[in-house]
Amino acid sequence: MAKDFYEILGVSRSASPDEIKRAYRTLAHQHHPDKAGGDEAKFKEINGAYQVLSNPDKRKQYDQFGQAFSGGAGGPGAGGFSWDDFARAQGGAGPFGGGFSQQGAEFDMNDLGDIFGDLFGFGRRTARGGRASRRGQDIQAEMTVEFREAAFGVDKIIDLYKQTVCPHCGGNGAEPGTKVETCPTCGGSGQVARVQRTILGSFQTAVPCPDCKGEGKRASKKCSVCRGEGRKKETEKLKVKIPAGISDGQVIRLSGKGEAGARGGAVGDLFLTIRVHKDPDFRREADDILSEANISFPQAALGAKIPVLTIDGEVILKIPAGTQSGKVFRLDSKGVPHLHSRGRGDHLVTVNVVTPEHLSHAQRELLERFTELE
Repeated sequence: MAKDFYEILGVSRSASPDEIKRAYRTLAHQHHPDKAGGDEAKFKEINGAYQVLSNPDKRKQYDQFGQAFSGGAGGPGAGGFSWDDFARAQGGAGPFGGGFSQQGAEFDMNDLGDIFGDLFGFGRRTARGGRASRRGQDIQAEMTVEFREAAFGVDKIIDLYKQTVCPHCGGNGAEPGTKVETCPTCGGSGQVARVQRTILGSFQTAVPCPDCKGEGKRASKKCSVCRGEGRKKETEKLKVKIPAGISDGQVIRLSGKGEAGARGGAVGDLFLTIRVHKDPDFRREADDILSEANISFPQAALGAKIPVLTIDGEVILKIPAGTQSGKVFRLDSKGVPHLHSRGRGDHLVTVNVVTPEHLSHAQRELLERFTELE
């Protein structure tokens, strides 16, 4: 049985467009096939569900006809599609009945474009009738920072070798001084008709125009630098602000910092995974910092004041008399700043009472005297 699109995105049937978009972006990033642990099949399923629910007309028809046409979020071939169910929903009798005829059926997929859309790969149309410009790809990269940089935040520079907007044509793919004209092949629609014969009869489908790549327009003379692509591969330096309190493995999303789209298409996003170097003095648990300090037996027995290193610098820790080895002392608000709120974690210091391995004659006599007194 085909999965419900709302269940795939984890939203309610009354979810707003913004809620649907947020759910899609979260799941798409989680299951992206280029990411470690990604799931290509799940990613396609999520994308298919979003293409329907993000379009008001498609969503309205999906809410009306439901699984009768969905075929699962994976699109054609995903299983669960029923021509009979869809025909009955439209008032027909199935592929071999009145609504759809096996003999010479002329089924224009353009009439169902709003329902099937990207699930069948026919492409989305813009408000002006042309195919939507191709969006640039998202980029995934890693950046390593030091322990204290992650704690307090830092500005870093990263070099990205990626598709950037062509500086010669400004991204439209046309040689400067020449025009971008309506494609004569498709008349600006971005699509051309194709008739395909199947066991159900002849089907007329719309496919992207081969001359303008589905955009409805083309350059009268292609840019001499990018050859009409509107973009070129270059190394770009990008300044990235690492927020205070970020943890190892967390991802920063930088909208519009991915690869440029072809011929003026939208720019993709950059997903930057942060790796934090281990520190020889500190260990982190959530927003708390853990460290250790060694004290002598006399300090533990009599009490003392010892210097302790924190990420803010050195502080003095008071050791009360009779402190046992393994005792943990808390330094309030000396930990890592909270990433999404004010305040900081704490610094927890574990003290270890160190037993001397080599005693002088005087030290041995004192300890023996101490033992006699006990």
